[in-house]
Amino acid sequence: MLTQHFKDLNLDDLVVVSPDAGRVKLAKKFAEKVGAELAILNKERPAQQVAEIAYVIGDVKGKTALLVDDMIDTGGTLKAAGQTVLDEGARAVYAAATHGVFSGNAWENLASSPFEQIVVTDTIPLRTNAPSNITVLPCAELLTDSIRRIFTDDSVSEVFGGENQLF
Repeated sequence: MLTQHFKDLNLDDLVVVSPDAGRVKLAKKFAEKVGAELAILNKERPAQQVAEIAYVIGDVKGKTALLVDDMIDTGGTLKAAGQTVLDEGARAVYAAATHGVFSGNAWENLASSPFEQIVVTDTIPLRTNAPSNITVLPCAELLTDSIRRIFTDDSVSEVFGGENQLF
């Protein structure tokens, strides 16, 4: 779902950015599916709920950067990551995550963030007053197809292209 959305946008010189070393595998698969290069953010957590982004590993200069993660909570780290990528020379920045938790001051963080678009699925209902840069993709059809396949003894992994992921 998410990769198809970004394929449909036809973004030029796309580079998928992993928000940290722990998400490299996810970002690499995403990059392969959209035909993009890969970059990684060097992120450290000096304290709980505190993230510092030091630099980008890879080339984002003059490119459209897409940060990919599994979820977005308060958006503070995502906002800092987006700004770091722009500071490293990206011409535009997007974000994609499967789950949009959006707790605490997420709306304030994301409304003032540099993202052209932040794309999530509707696995978690969206709070009111979402910033205009949030896009929600419905996953009801995908879930309906999965449930139908269970009852008809068909392959559920086929729905996910052989993988158990929403992108």
